[in-house]
Amino acid sequence: MSNDPASWKVVERGWRVLGGSGKELGTVEAVLGDANADIFHALMVASGLLGRTTEVPAERVREIREGEVVLDGDSL
Repeated sequence: MSNDPASWKVVERGWRVLGGSGKELGTVEAVLGDANADIFHALMVASGLLGRTTEVPAERVREIREGEVVLDGDSL
């Protein structure tokens, strides 16, 4: 796995979502945005045993790497 930054446009369902400390918070369920206008709105993140889905605003995304998204904190 590369640690090179990636565009929000390559994020796929199933990618790991990590907190700022590296704690695994869940997985990407969907990416919300307008690819034509290059506007990234939010991620839908599934977490917990029941796969509860939480909308995480784009402003909370600190880094995107191949296969994972890192948020600015350790909670959704």
